[in-house]
Amino acid sequence: MDQQKIGLFLKELRKENNYTQEQLAEKFGVSNRTVSRWENGNNMPDISVLVELADFYTVDVREIIDGERNDEKMDEEVKKSINKVAEYSNYKKEEKKKKINFYFILGLIFLIIVICDRQFNILELIFKENVSDFVNGIMCGLGLIFELIGFYNNNHEITLKEQKNQLFCR
Repeated sequence: MDQQKIGLFLKELRKENNYTQEQLAEKFGVSNRTVSRWENGNNMPDISVLVELADFYTVDVREIIDGERNDEKMDEEVKKSINKVAEYSNYKKEEKKKKINFYFILGLIFLIIVICDRQFNILELIFKENVSDFVNGIMCGLGLIFELIGFYNNNHEITLKEQKNQLFCR
């Protein structure tokens, strides 16, 4: 797979359809810098975006991957398989988003409890005074840890190779 050739083909398709990088980026919910990286061959679109690009430009996914137009049409089985892979990729992204939201919300709950305790001393009603400071510290620590886990998961991408291994090693 020649990324440079693919990038040039994507650029050619974009120009044929009279789109700027900014317009295309907005259409697919990515930055214009990402589109530039695709076209320079520095990066490849996600598989789900690749399918969307093929539909958008009315070309086969294989044509994009080959970096040139093919005369034959993609058979339905190949298209179904690629769509299943794209659906799986979207499923994994949604799964990750739920996980991240869980960590952020959990951390936020702990931090809100700590803030409310600092204002209204609610933990003193539940625990003895000397224990409430200890519980307060634990909750504050847990809140920060869950927020950090959320930030880490938000910034940690699973590589396409890892996705392929997860998909085909089941």
